[in-house]
Amino acid sequence: MNKNRTQLGVSGVMTKKENEMPGQSSEPIAPTGHAESAANLGAAQSGGAKATTGGPKDCHETWQRVRHKLRREIGDGAYRSWLKPLALKEAAGPKVTFGVTTRFMRESILTRYGSRIVDCWSQEDPHVSQIEIDVDAPPENKMPNKGPGASALNARGFANAAGTPIAASVPSPQARAPRTFAGEAARARDAAGQLDFGAPLDDRYTFDDFVVGKSNELAHAAARRVAASPHVPFNPLFLYSSVGLGKTHLMHAIGHEIRRRDPSRKVLYLSAEKFMFQFVRALRYKDTMAFKQQFRTVDVLMIDDVQFISGKNSTQEEFFHTFNALIDHNRQVIISADRSPTDLEGIEERIRSRLGWGLVADIHPTDYELRLGILQAKAERIFARDGIQVEAKILEFLAHKVMSNVRELEGSLNRVVAFASLVGRPITQEMTQEVLQDLLRASERKISIEEIQRKVAEYYNIRLADMHSARRARAVARPRQIAMYLAKQLTSRSLPEIGRKFGGRDHTTVMYAVRKIEELRAGDTVMDEDIDLLKRMLQA
Repeated sequence: MNKNRTQLGVSGVMTKKENEMPGQSSEPIAPTGHAESAANLGAAQSGGAKATTGGPKDCHETWQRVRHKLRREIGDGAYRSWLKPLALKEAAGPKVTFGVTTRFMRESILTRYGSRIVDCWSQEDPHVSQIEIDVDAPPENKMPNKGPGASALNARGFANAAGTPIAASVPSPQARAPRTFAGEAARARDAAGQLDFGAPLDDRYTFDDFVVGKSNELAHAAARRVAASPHVPFNPLFLYSSVGLGKTHLMHAIGHEIRRRDPSRKVLYLSAEKFMFQFVRALRYKDTMAFKQQFRTVDVLMIDDVQFISGKNSTQEEFFHTFNALIDHNRQVIISADRSPTDLEGIEERIRSRLGWGLVADIHPTDYELRLGILQAKAERIFARDGIQVEAKILEFLAHKVMSNVRELEGSLNRVVAFASLVGRPITQEMTQEVLQDLLRASERKISIEEIQRKVAEYYNIRLADMHSARRARAVARPRQIAMYLAKQLTSRSLPEIGRKFGGRDHTTVMYAVRKIEELRAGDTVMDEDIDLLKRMLQA
């Protein structure tokens, strides 16, 4: 028996070679969402699909048996996604014709299941050796379905792309396909080309309004490169930081800049939570292929806070395939999260490894200079908009006191300005302290030595027990000295108290550690940056 080989042409046809035995075959198929059930019902009312061997009833019964067999082979999930949406149109001689709504569906089904469909059908009817799939994209609006002219309409009440009839009868109201997710999404494209289920880009978040400092310069430079480059420089670009440090701002800025440079590019921004919601909605309407197609046709996909799909296995599965499809077609993917890819708990390993493929850029907690720069830029916008002047000493006071994140920093200035405007009082430091007493009280929490030890141990990847041990290896001793130095800088504890917290060490040991770290900071820029970062993390 000759080896089974499949031939696929532009028209979406799969055939068996003439010298193959019956039962060996190949296939073309593509899904049509709800079109299948509607088309089949319409065909049933008119006598079924045309057939040269057996009657219409035999044709549909054969297709039901073939589908049942394939469902057992490939499983319910793959069956619902790929084979269930197929609409049987015609069985004529050696050829069986199906209909789908997208080219993507047709090519995918032909590649995955084409030969098995031909094989299974030829086992039922040896005369069949060829399968053809037509792409019948439905128009956006339903046309009236009345009178004799309805014979030129398909099961949904539409003519196909060529204007020729698909089913020769008018389906009953029960046979008409319900309004689908695909139709809603297609109808809801806005003028900018953004998809219905994408969140709008915020006009406040642009590169011009983003204040750059040491803590965010890498993420900002990477975002600028992605937005300005005509090709894909990093794929994916993964941005991560704690809350309120600028991830979302950069993603919106990228979207604005790409659209400004090339309005024809399709940019889709949405949160991971909304991605999950839309996926569940597509499952509910049994239109997952339209969902897949919408995401796979964008030029730039931005998903914010990807950690929210943690533990959602079905959503992760769909995200994985969407991610791969876009990367394979050289489309830009931008992801954000509150931690690095390797630290994302509840996310499959294969997804975490792919998230680290491109460039991973973190945004550190802000330092004093960056906080002051952000407040100055914000104060300038307030003055231009409302004519309210905020003195420099007020901005410096806020930059010193509010260290948690940028959102709270800007929110504190908004509260002060709003209070002054509404009550009619001048903006002074006393008034600022009165208005922000709850926020300032929270910012002045005490930092414990235990917290310093834990944070330093995590940063340098050593055991917390090493902070109290007698080990003198440099990999342990240097982080322990840094922890002593930070305890002296950030707490009000005395040197003997600090020494006791580090395994009962003498106060002279703490003094030596403080002097040593000060010397190293003066001559080692890497050490200096590490300690600055640890301080900001502890203060935040």
